[in-house]
Amino acid sequence: MNLRGQATPEATAAYAQRLHDRAVPEHFRRTPGGLTVSSIGLGTYLGQPDDTTDAAYQAAIEDALASGCNLIDTAVNYRFQRSERAVGRALKAAAKQGLVRREEIVIATKGGFVPFDGAMPADPRKWVYHEYIESGLVHPNEFAASYQHCLAPDFLDKMIAYSLHNLGVSTIDIYYLHNPETQRISNTHETFRRRMMDAFGALEDAVSRGEIASYGVATWTAFRSAPDAPDYLSLTELVGIAFAVAGEANHFRYVQMPYNLIMTEAYALVNQQVGDNFLSPIAAAAELGLTVITSATVKQGALASPFMADLAPYFPEVATDAQRAIQFARSTPGVTAALVGMSQPVHVAENLALVQIRPSNPDVIDGLFAL
Repeated sequence: MNLRGQATPEATAAYAQRLHDRAVPEHFRRTPGGLTVSSIGLGTYLGQPDDTTDAAYQAAIEDALASGCNLIDTAVNYRFQRSERAVGRALKAAAKQGLVRREEIVIATKGGFVPFDGAMPADPRKWVYHEYIESGLVHPNEFAASYQHCLAPDFLDKMIAYSLHNLGVSTIDIYYLHNPETQRISNTHETFRRRMMDAFGALEDAVSRGEIASYGVATWTAFRSAPDAPDYLSLTELVGIAFAVAGEANHFRYVQMPYNLIMTEAYALVNQQVGDNFLSPIAAAAELGLTVITSATVKQGALASPFMADLAPYFPEVATDAQRAIQFARSTPGVTAALVGMSQPVHVAENLALVQIRPSNPDVIDGLFAL
């Protein structure tokens, strides 16, 4: 039986209040839509597609929910759908134990890349042809990246259905189009714009059916590129597409982009135009009323290393390299939450120790960019 409901302003605020004895107030942030979200979210991208990793993720998620993290991020294609399923089992177990209520948790997932089921098929292209093209669901021309990526409405409807089933919920709080720049690279701007309008229309329809509560774009290079690059996306244009599809009542609310001590473009690169102003992606998102969630916080573990040692004086309040990387991202002005891959309870214990520590002063972050 699916968990009913969705994250609400009242319940997410109650979650933060319940954690007041172990979490500093600044750990939780309010989104423009009224949800209260932890400044550290749990990501589920990495790991082998096996039962051992599934069990470790489930345990980590349950620990995180009990420790001050109410943002769980996944995607239908992560680990061949196994990450979503591990999230679903963890949510059900946590609710049964009384750790959390469904309405207190913000669940985000993504659609766009073709998801295999449980493991890589022997012949991926043949599998895709049989599953999506031969069945009549998607026309071959609607794919990009050698039949790996699709944003066609019928495809997205199927991906949402997969995710609802895998997660065991009636409503997904945030549904991202996964790396839409993949379509931009492969098509003319006119074709890309039309596909995004169709995709946003499909997501608005999913909102009206109660399957998702809001949507956004989760990107890798789109907001780190120069305006003349083939993978560049304009936040102003995306917001304009949402308004063209659904007017002021549209549900385009979130953007996700990588940001860490090595990949700093989201904050430092001025590549977005909003009106007459030229801004960084994070600043532009704020100007447009979008919530920014950052990813790759420890760059798949690369920043949880002695590389960080020289930055210890800037973050004296934290103890480990991974914590410094997280503190940097969550303390950056305009960032609502930083996603961190946590596939084991030991990761949760280290990373969520920051729940008790205030974010660094914004001047510390700006000072790093002045070095």
